[in-house]
Amino acid sequence: MNNYSVGSLFAGVGGVCQAFKNASFSVIWANEFDNKACITYKLNHTDTLLFDQDVQSLNTKKLSPIDVLTAGFPCQPFSQAGHGKGFDDERGKLFFEVIRFLNDLQPKAYFLENVKTLATHNNGKTFAIIRDKLKEVGYSFIPFILNAAEHTDVPQGRERIYIVGFKDEAEYSFAKPIKANINPNSSIFAPFSSSFVIPKKEIKPRREIHSFLDKTTVLESDLYNNLSNPIHLKIQEAVINTQVVYQYRRYYVRANKSAVCPTLTANMGGGGHNIPIILDNGIPRRLTPKECFNLQGFPNKFLLPSNISRVSLYKQAGNSVVVPMVEKIAKEIGKVLNENNYCSSKFK
Repeated sequence: MNNYSVGSLFAGVGGVCQAFKNASFSVIWANEFDNKACITYKLNHTDTLLFDQDVQSLNTKKLSPIDVLTAGFPCQPFSQAGHGKGFDDERGKLFFEVIRFLNDLQPKAYFLENVKTLATHNNGKTFAIIRDKLKEVGYSFIPFILNAAEHTDVPQGRERIYIVGFKDEAEYSFAKPIKANINPNSSIFAPFSSSFVIPKKEIKPRREIHSFLDKTTVLESDLYNNLSNPIHLKIQEAVINTQVVYQYRRYYVRANKSAVCPTLTANMGGGGHNIPIILDNGIPRRLTPKECFNLQGFPNKFLLPSNISRVSLYKQAGNSVVVPMVEKIAKEIGKVLNENNYCSSKFK
Protein backbone atom coordinates (compact mmCIF):
# COMPACT_ATOMS: atom_id res chain seq x y z
CA MET A 1 0.00 0.00 0.00
CA ASN A 2 1.14 3.55 -0.69
CA ASN A 3 2.24 5.49 2.36
CA TYR A 4 -0.74 7.82 2.70
CA SER A 5 -0.66 10.71 5.18
CA VAL A 6 -3.02 11.40 8.07
CA GLY A 7 -3.95 14.42 10.16
CA SER A 8 -5.76 13.65 13.43
CA LEU A 9 -8.15 15.89 15.37
CA PHE A 10 -9.22 15.23 18.98
CA ALA A 11 -6.37 12.71 19.05
CA GLY A 12 -6.45 11.90 22.78
CA VAL A 13 -3.55 9.60 23.59
CA GLY A 14 -3.38 8.49 19.97
CA GLY A 15 -5.57 5.40 19.69
CA VAL A 16 -6.79 6.28 16.20
CA CYS A 17 -3.28 7.39 15.24
CA GLN A 18 -1.88 4.06 16.44
CA ALA A 19 -4.47 2.20 14.37
CA PHE A 20 -3.65 4.11 11.18
CA LYS A 21 0.08 3.64 11.79
CA ASN A 22 -0.53 -0.08 12.17
CA ALA A 23 -2.31 0.09 8.80
CA SER A 24 0.81 1.63 7.17
CA PHE A 25 -0.32 5.27 7.13
CA SER A 26 1.97 8.11 8.21
CA VAL A 27 0.40 10.33 10.87
CA ILE A 28 1.94 13.71 10.01
CA TRP A 29 0.28 15.89 12.59
CA ALA A 30 -2.30 15.67 15.37
CA ASN A 31 -4.23 17.98 17.65
CA GLU A 32 -5.28 17.49 21.28
CA PHE A 33 -6.33 20.01 23.92
CA ASP A 34 -6.11 17.93 27.14
CA ASN A 35 -2.66 18.53 28.65
CA LYS A 36 -2.39 15.13 30.32
CA ALA A 37 -3.47 13.27 27.21
CA CYS A 38 -0.80 15.23 25.33
CA ILE A 39 1.87 13.93 27.72
CA THR A 40 0.88 10.34 26.94
CA TYR A 41 0.62 11.10 23.23
CA LYS A 42 4.09 12.66 22.98
CA LEU A 43 5.61 9.74 24.87
CA ASN A 44 4.36 7.26 22.27
CA HIS A 45 4.17 9.18 18.99
CA THR A 46 7.53 10.90 18.76
CA ASP A 47 7.41 11.07 14.95
CA THR A 48 4.13 13.04 14.86
CA LEU A 49 3.89 16.81 15.21
CA LEU A 50 1.37 17.41 18.01
CA PHE A 51 -0.43 20.73 18.32
CA ASP A 52 -1.45 20.79 21.97
CA GLN A 53 -3.99 23.60 21.80
CA ASP A 54 -7.69 24.32 21.35
CA VAL A 55 -8.65 23.03 17.91
CA GLN A 56 -10.55 26.28 17.30
CA SER A 57 -7.28 28.20 17.48
CA LEU A 58 -5.40 25.92 15.07
CA ASN A 59 -4.66 27.64 11.76
CA THR A 60 -5.10 25.17 8.90
CA LYS A 61 -2.70 27.19 6.73
CA LYS A 62 0.14 26.08 9.00
CA LEU A 63 -0.60 22.37 8.48
CA SER A 64 0.94 19.98 5.99
CA PRO A 65 -1.45 18.58 3.36
CA ILE A 66 -2.92 15.16 4.17
CA ASP A 67 -4.72 12.33 2.42
CA VAL A 68 -7.00 11.39 5.34
CA LEU A 69 -8.45 13.43 8.20
CA THR A 70 -9.44 11.51 11.33
CA ALA A 71 -11.52 12.83 14.22
CA GLY A 72 -12.90 11.24 17.34
CA PHE A 73 -14.82 14.40 18.15
CA PRO A 74 -16.20 14.70 21.73
CA CYS A 75 -18.84 12.05 22.37
CA GLN A 76 -20.24 13.25 25.71
CA PRO A 77 -22.76 15.68 24.13
CA PHE A 78 -24.33 12.76 22.23
CA SER A 79 -24.24 10.10 24.95
CA GLN A 80 -26.70 9.28 27.70
CA ALA A 81 -23.91 9.45 30.27
CA GLY A 82 -23.02 12.95 29.09
CA HIS A 83 -26.64 14.22 29.36
CA GLY A 84 -27.05 14.34 25.58
CA LYS A 85 -27.17 18.12 25.03
CA GLY A 86 -25.77 17.71 21.53
CA PHE A 87 -24.99 20.97 19.73
CA ASP A 88 -26.26 22.90 22.76
CA ASP A 89 -23.12 21.63 24.53
CA GLU A 90 -20.00 23.64 23.65
CA ARG A 91 -18.17 20.35 23.10
CA GLY A 92 -20.84 19.27 20.63
CA LYS A 93 -20.17 22.34 18.50
CA LEU A 94 -16.59 21.16 18.02
CA PHE A 95 -17.87 18.85 15.29
CA PHE A 96 -18.02 21.91 13.02
CA GLU A 97 -14.24 22.17 13.35
CA VAL A 98 -14.09 18.89 11.41
CA ILE A 99 -16.01 20.62 8.61
CA ARG A 100 -13.59 23.57 8.70
CA PHE A 101 -10.58 21.30 8.37
CA LEU A 102 -12.13 19.28 5.55
CA ASN A 103 -13.08 22.43 3.70
CA ASP A 104 -9.65 24.02 4.10
CA LEU A 105 -7.40 20.98 3.63
CA GLN A 106 -9.44 18.98 1.12
CA PRO A 107 -8.12 15.50 2.04
CA LYS A 108 -9.34 12.64 -0.14
CA ALA A 109 -10.99 10.81 2.79
CA TYR A 110 -12.11 11.20 6.38
CA PHE A 111 -12.72 8.86 9.31
CA LEU A 112 -14.97 9.76 12.27
CA GLU A 113 -15.70 7.84 15.49
CA ASN A 114 -18.31 8.46 18.17
CA VAL A 115 -20.86 6.81 20.48
CA LYS A 116 -23.57 4.85 18.68
CA THR A 117 -26.31 7.08 20.16
CA LEU A 118 -25.07 9.82 17.82
CA ALA A 119 -27.31 8.20 15.18
CA THR A 120 -30.49 8.60 17.25
CA HIS A 121 -29.71 11.76 19.22
CA ASN A 122 -32.53 14.33 19.09
CA ASN A 123 -34.66 11.93 17.04
CA GLY A 124 -32.02 11.71 14.32
CA LYS A 125 -31.84 15.47 13.71
CA THR A 126 -28.23 15.71 14.94
CA PHE A 127 -27.21 12.89 12.62
CA ALA A 128 -28.91 14.59 9.67
CA ILE A 129 -27.05 17.84 10.36
CA ILE A 130 -23.72 16.00 10.46
CA ARG A 131 -24.51 14.23 7.20
CA ASP A 132 -25.64 17.41 5.47
CA LYS A 133 -22.60 19.42 6.59
CA LEU A 134 -20.24 16.74 5.30
CA LYS A 135 -22.11 16.65 1.99
CA GLU A 136 -21.94 20.46 1.73
CA VAL A 137 -18.13 20.33 1.72
CA GLY A 138 -18.15 17.61 -0.92
CA TYR A 139 -17.83 14.32 0.93
CA SER A 140 -19.76 11.06 0.90
CA PHE A 141 -21.30 9.73 4.12
CA ILE A 142 -20.96 6.05 4.99
CA PRO A 143 -22.04 5.40 8.63
CA PHE A 144 -21.95 2.03 10.37
CA ILE A 145 -21.96 0.64 13.91
CA LEU A 146 -19.56 -2.11 14.94
CA ASN A 147 -18.95 -3.99 18.19
CA ALA A 148 -15.25 -4.57 18.84
CA ALA A 149 -15.96 -7.90 20.56
CA GLU A 150 -17.59 -9.16 17.35
CA HIS A 151 -15.17 -7.70 14.82
CA THR A 152 -11.80 -8.20 16.54
CA ASP A 153 -10.23 -10.70 18.93
CA VAL A 154 -10.34 -8.08 21.73
CA PRO A 155 -12.93 -9.17 24.35
CA GLN A 156 -14.46 -5.76 25.02
CA GLY A 157 -18.13 -5.15 24.28
CA ARG A 158 -17.61 -1.72 22.77
CA GLU A 159 -20.14 -0.54 20.18
CA ARG A 160 -19.27 2.64 18.32
CA ILE A 161 -20.45 4.44 15.23
CA TYR A 162 -17.88 4.98 12.51
CA ILE A 163 -18.35 7.28 9.54
CA VAL A 164 -16.16 7.18 6.44
CA GLY A 165 -16.35 9.46 3.43
CA PHE A 166 -14.51 10.38 0.24
CA LYS A 167 -14.03 13.72 -1.50
CA ASP A 168 -16.06 14.68 -4.60
CA GLU A 169 -18.66 11.97 -3.98
CA ALA A 170 -21.20 13.92 -1.91
CA GLU A 171 -24.23 12.30 -3.49
CA TYR A 172 -23.23 8.95 -2.02
CA SER A 173 -24.80 9.00 1.45
CA PHE A 174 -27.07 7.12 3.82
CA ALA A 175 -29.72 8.46 6.20
CA LYS A 176 -29.00 5.84 8.88
CA PRO A 177 -26.16 3.50 9.87
CA ILE A 178 -25.89 0.59 7.45
CA LYS A 179 -24.94 -3.08 7.75
CA ALA A 180 -23.46 -3.35 4.25
CA ASN A 181 -22.30 -0.66 1.86
CA ILE A 182 -24.64 -1.04 -1.11
CA ASN A 183 -24.83 1.86 -3.55
CA PRO A 184 -27.93 3.88 -2.52
CA ASN A 185 -28.48 4.89 -6.16
CA SER A 186 -27.03 2.92 -9.05
CA SER A 187 -26.86 6.06 -11.16
CA ILE A 188 -24.38 7.67 -8.78
CA PHE A 189 -20.78 7.42 -9.96
CA ALA A 190 -18.71 7.17 -6.76
CA PRO A 191 -15.83 4.73 -7.32
CA PHE A 192 -14.14 5.37 -3.97
CA SER A 193 -17.26 5.26 -1.79
CA SER A 194 -18.85 2.30 -3.54
CA SER A 195 -15.71 0.19 -3.23
CA PHE A 196 -15.45 0.67 0.55
CA VAL A 197 -16.32 -2.55 2.41
CA ILE A 198 -17.50 -2.47 6.03
CA PRO A 199 -15.39 -4.93 8.08
CA LYS A 200 -16.94 -8.36 8.54
CA LYS A 201 -17.34 -10.10 11.89
CA GLU A 202 -14.26 -11.88 13.19
CA ILE A 203 -14.11 -15.60 12.47
CA LYS A 204 -11.34 -16.58 14.85
CA PRO A 205 -12.20 -16.77 18.58
CA ARG A 206 -11.64 -13.85 20.91
CA ARG A 207 -8.67 -13.88 23.23
CA GLU A 208 -9.32 -14.61 26.90
CA ILE A 209 -9.45 -11.72 29.33
CA HIS A 210 -6.47 -13.07 31.24
CA SER A 211 -4.21 -12.72 28.21
CA PHE A 212 -4.52 -8.94 28.61
CA LEU A 213 -3.49 -8.83 32.26
CA ASP A 214 -0.24 -7.37 33.54
CA LYS A 215 0.28 -8.37 37.15
CA THR A 216 3.41 -6.23 37.44
CA THR A 217 1.14 -3.17 37.47
CA VAL A 218 -1.18 -4.32 40.31
CA LEU A 219 -1.18 -2.31 43.55
CA GLU A 220 -2.43 -3.38 46.95
CA SER A 221 -5.23 -0.83 46.61
CA ASP A 222 -6.53 -2.73 43.56
CA LEU A 223 -7.47 -5.74 45.70
CA TYR A 224 -10.87 -6.27 47.32
CA ASN A 225 -9.45 -8.08 50.33
CA ASN A 226 -10.53 -5.95 53.28
CA LEU A 227 -12.74 -8.24 55.37
CA SER A 228 -13.98 -5.31 57.47
CA ASN A 229 -15.30 -3.49 54.41
CA PRO A 230 -18.90 -4.51 53.50
CA ILE A 231 -18.40 -3.64 49.83
CA HIS A 232 -15.28 -5.79 49.68
CA LEU A 233 -17.22 -8.64 51.27
CA LYS A 234 -20.08 -8.28 48.81
CA ILE A 235 -17.62 -8.33 45.90
CA GLN A 236 -15.80 -11.37 47.31
CA GLU A 237 -19.08 -13.28 47.51
CA ALA A 238 -20.06 -12.44 43.92
CA VAL A 239 -16.76 -12.62 42.05
CA ILE A 240 -16.24 -16.37 41.72
CA ASN A 241 -15.38 -17.09 38.07
CA THR A 242 -11.96 -16.37 36.56
CA GLN A 243 -13.46 -16.21 33.05
CA VAL A 244 -15.99 -13.48 33.87
CA VAL A 245 -15.55 -9.74 34.18
CA TYR A 246 -17.59 -8.04 36.90
CA GLN A 247 -18.59 -4.52 37.87
CA TYR A 248 -19.86 -3.12 41.14
CA ARG A 249 -23.04 -1.13 40.44
CA ARG A 250 -23.79 0.82 43.63
CA TYR A 251 -25.76 -1.89 45.40
CA TYR A 252 -24.97 -5.06 43.49
CA VAL A 253 -22.23 -6.85 41.57
CA ARG A 254 -22.92 -7.39 37.89
CA ALA A 255 -21.40 -10.34 36.02
CA ASN A 256 -20.82 -9.51 32.37
CA LYS A 257 -21.95 -12.15 29.90
CA SER A 258 -19.92 -14.13 27.37
CA ALA A 259 -16.51 -13.58 29.00
CA VAL A 260 -16.43 -10.08 27.52
CA CYS A 261 -15.28 -6.96 29.33
CA PRO A 262 -17.95 -4.22 29.48
CA THR A 263 -17.26 -0.97 27.65
CA LEU A 264 -14.36 0.88 29.23
CA THR A 265 -15.52 4.41 29.97
CA ALA A 266 -13.90 7.74 30.79
CA ASN A 267 -15.70 7.81 34.15
CA MET A 268 -13.51 4.94 35.35
CA GLY A 269 -11.34 7.79 36.53
CA GLY A 270 -14.18 9.17 38.64
CA GLY A 271 -14.49 6.26 41.02
CA GLY A 272 -13.05 2.80 41.57
CA HIS A 273 -16.38 0.98 41.24
CA ASN A 274 -16.66 1.90 37.56
CA ILE A 275 -13.54 -0.12 36.85
CA PRO A 276 -14.05 -3.74 35.74
CA ILE A 277 -13.27 -6.42 38.33
CA ILE A 278 -11.73 -9.86 37.81
CA LEU A 279 -10.84 -12.84 40.00
CA ASP A 280 -7.06 -13.16 40.10
CA ASN A 281 -5.36 -15.86 42.20
CA GLY A 282 -8.53 -16.24 44.24
CA ILE A 283 -8.78 -12.53 45.08
CA PRO A 284 -11.10 -10.06 43.33
CA ARG A 285 -9.33 -6.99 42.02
CA ARG A 286 -9.94 -4.12 39.65
CA LEU A 287 -8.13 -3.88 36.33
CA THR A 288 -5.10 -1.59 36.36
CA PRO A 289 -4.74 1.36 33.94
CA LYS A 290 -2.21 -0.60 31.88
CA GLU A 291 -4.64 -3.53 31.60
CA CYS A 292 -7.37 -1.16 30.43
CA PHE A 293 -5.06 0.11 27.69
CA ASN A 294 -4.32 -3.53 26.82
CA LEU A 295 -8.07 -4.18 26.54
CA GLN A 296 -8.28 -1.29 24.09
CA GLY A 297 -5.81 -3.19 21.94
CA PHE A 298 -2.83 -0.89 22.41
CA PRO A 299 0.53 -2.61 21.84
CA ASN A 300 2.37 -3.91 24.90
CA LYS A 301 5.13 -1.39 24.26
CA PHE A 302 2.67 1.52 24.64
CA LEU A 303 4.03 3.63 27.50
CA LEU A 304 2.06 5.21 30.33
CA PRO A 305 3.64 8.30 31.95
CA SER A 306 4.75 7.89 35.54
CA ASN A 307 3.98 11.53 36.35
CA ILE A 308 0.24 11.22 35.68
CA SER A 309 -2.28 9.98 38.24
CA ARG A 310 -4.08 6.68 37.82
CA VAL A 311 -7.35 8.62 37.73
CA SER A 312 -6.19 10.41 34.58
CA LEU A 313 -4.86 7.21 33.00
CA TYR A 314 -8.18 5.42 33.52
CA LYS A 315 -9.93 8.38 31.90
CA GLN A 316 -7.51 8.31 28.97
CA ALA A 317 -8.04 4.60 28.40
CA GLY A 318 -11.82 4.93 28.53
CA ASN A 319 -11.77 7.88 26.13
CA SER A 320 -9.79 5.98 23.53
CA VAL A 321 -10.71 3.42 20.87
CA VAL A 322 -10.20 -0.30 20.32
CA VAL A 323 -7.10 -0.01 18.16
CA PRO A 324 -7.54 -3.25 16.12
CA MET A 325 -11.13 -2.22 15.29
CA VAL A 326 -10.05 1.12 13.84
CA GLU A 327 -7.07 -0.54 12.17
CA LYS A 328 -9.43 -2.75 10.12
CA ILE A 329 -11.29 0.32 8.88
CA ALA A 330 -8.02 2.15 8.18
CA LYS A 331 -6.75 -0.75 6.09
CA GLU A 332 -9.96 -0.69 4.07
CA ILE A 333 -9.61 3.07 3.46
CA GLY A 334 -6.03 2.46 2.27
CA LYS A 335 -7.23 -0.35 0.03
CA VAL A 336 -9.87 1.91 -1.54
CA LEU A 337 -7.30 4.66 -2.22
CA ASN A 338 -4.95 2.11 -3.77
CA GLU A 339 -7.51 0.37 -5.93
CA ASN A 340 -8.70 3.69 -7.34
CA ASN A 341 -5.12 4.79 -8.09
CA TYR A 342 -5.30 7.78 -5.80
CA CYS A 343 -2.12 9.87 -5.91
CA SER A 344 -0.99 10.90 -2.43
CA SER A 345 -0.95 14.59 -1.56
CA LYS A 346 2.83 14.29 -1.17
CA PHE A 347 3.18 14.02 -4.95
CA LYS A 348 0.79 16.76 -5.97
